Amino acid sequence: MAAMSGVEPGDDPYLWLEDVTGERALAWAREHNDVVIERFASGARFDRLDERILAMLDTDTRIPYPARRGPWLYNFWRDADHPRGLWRRTTFDEYRNENPAWDVLIDVDELAATEDENWVWGGAAVLRPTQELALISLSRGGADAKVVREFDLTTRTFTDPAAGGYYLPEAKSQVSWIDADTVYVGTDFGSGSLTDSGYPRLAKRWRRGTLLAEAETVFEGEATDVMVSAGYDRTPGYERHYLARATDFFNESVYLVDADGRPHLIDVPSDAAESWYKNWLLIQLKSRWEVGAGSYPAGALLVIDIDEFLGGARDFDVLFAPDAHTALHGYGWTENHLLLITLQDVQTKLYVLTPGRSGWTREPLADTPSMATTNVMNLDPIEGGDEFMLSTSGFTTPATLLAGAVGRTPVPLKKAPAFFAADGIETEQFFARSADGTMVPYFVIRDRERRGTPGPTIMSGYGGFEVSRTPGYSGAAGMGWLERGGTWVMTNIRGGGEYGPDWHTQAQKANRYKVYEDFAAVAQDLVTREITSTAQLGAVGGSNGGLLMGVMLTRYPELFGALVCQVPLLDMKRYHLLLAGASWVAEYGDPDKPEEWAYISEYSPYQVAMHADPDRHYPPILLTTSTRDDRVHPGHARKMAALLQAQGRTVWYHENIEGGHGGAADNKQMAFQSALIYEFFTQMLMT
Repeated sequence: MAAMSGVEPGDDPYLWLEDVTGERALAWAREHNDVVIERFASGARFDRLDERILAMLDTDTRIPYPARRGPWLYNFWRDADHPRGLWRRTTFDEYRNENPAWDVLIDVDELAATEDENWVWGGAAVLRPTQELALISLSRGGADAKVVREFDLTTRTFTDPAAGGYYLPEAKSQVSWIDADTVYVGTDFGSGSLTDSGYPRLAKRWRRGTLLAEAETVFEGEATDVMVSAGYDRTPGYERHYLARATDFFNESVYLVDADGRPHLIDVPSDAAESWYKNWLLIQLKSRWEVGAGSYPAGALLVIDIDEFLGGARDFDVLFAPDAHTALHGYGWTENHLLLITLQDVQTKLYVLTPGRSGWTREPLADTPSMATTNVMNLDPIEGGDEFMLSTSGFTTPATLLAGAVGRTPVPLKKAPAFFAADGIETEQFFARSADGTMVPYFVIRDRERRGTPGPTIMSGYGGFEVSRTPGYSGAAGMGWLERGGTWVMTNIRGGGEYGPDWHTQAQKANRYKVYEDFAAVAQDLVTREITSTAQLGAVGGSNGGLLMGVMLTRYPELFGALVCQVPLLDMKRYHLLLAGASWVAEYGDPDKPEEWAYISEYSPYQVAMHADPDRHYPPILLTTSTRDDRVHPGHARKMAALLQAQGRTVWYHENIEGGHGGAADNKQMAFQSALIYEFFTQMLMT
């Protein structure tokens, strides 16, 4: 397809829908919401599913996943009585009990009512080791921009800014503790203090009792950067200050600060991910690195003594090297060991690596079930010794949380209940051949009685930013689709990280079309294998996956019977000008550069639809977004819905007036969004 000329803002009749909170735009959104609710969210079937999903999200029988900080396990919890949530903590010994006693630190519902604010929990940074102070992030309606307030865990009150308490007004801030009276902070300090992406351009040291305007600048980036940040590693005996400058989404320069305040660049490829523990420097490569006498492949994990490295040494030990089927998915330290999570054809394998005088040894850490994902969590090398937790689940197997330590077999700690009838439902893995011959894996979850009989199917995809999609339990999908006789498909298309960084970089910028070819190949393979038919095949994706759905609508419409497009990017001519869009130029390209717009324009859904043949059939589509999403602008979905509607296409649009980039601010909204999607697909594909 030939590249199209750009559409100037003045040529866009729906530009007014980019006015996020404008009265006209919100009235338009509410009018469309009414149509969607009447069609899909007003029947008995929808109500039953909505109630079941909400009951699942609110039930006390869910696993309360903790975050370990020394002797304390912290947890954020929502249920029917606390829809906005509770921030609480308990001890490890108490957590082992079937019904542990929790010490509630903040009741967000009570706080929101008292302060008459639509607070949504945004996280907490606890000061260690005393754990008497915390920096609490709260957003209005679920936005990325948050208010940061200091909280005293002893008195259970927010500290008064007038009395020296830390407080940051609403912004996309970065803040971290140095000590009880000092923090590093990046925020909106005024004109010129933010990058083009809306994140901090300056990192400052802020001392208690002084004005934010008096904070000392310690690091400064460029407006074209994504962000800068500063932090402090408090590992006893290895305390370090560090600075970081992200020049784009995938490239960052990191500096260690010496005792005299001088920064020293960690001289590794800017796309590598570096980290350290005690005196070990770890380098996870995203591209091949020729250095010293060595050549190291993309996806490898290297280690070296950090002082020797800063002194010029480059004789690395290779802790992990990828192969055609295996990639590094994650890693973390216990006090004395390094734990690795790997993916072998998108299935988990775990290992423990131990440094010794004669080098590093490697052993299996624990057994992992097939067709499932096992994650290592709650590592605390500073105060937690060699203990860890494992969380494992599959598409039809609810999560189990296990407690273990290096050298001991993990034992079950908590088990989540089943939320749908999975008898007879099985998981299979297949591979589809993409247009360039690449074999693309995908999982199929269906009743075994469906074998050989095409049936209603939903396939999901993402394909971007090196995000790996792995098996996991979804009660909502089970209740809303599998129990109804539907088939669920999870794709592992390029753009993700399932096979390491090359799986991602193969599909960046000018090669982005490979993402869409992969997804289309899976769709065609599902029909070829008689798992489904075109008329019975639906697809769903959000954010970057919403862009994927937009491309399927406009470039591959003949493959699908229905689509759901959530919080999407769609106008790729203007995406970099809206909210955080500038931070994604490294993924998609810069539409202001003619040579890059040439390839972006070939798939940009809004522009492709604008120039589409009016006689070309598009499948029915449901577009959803959130007014309070300050990451992906709601204008993308709004404008696309308006354009499709003007063209006479079959389109529905729903906008959550709050909810942030996830599309929902509480369990009730999450349940509604899930039930809406499955009711839409039920009506489009099953009736």
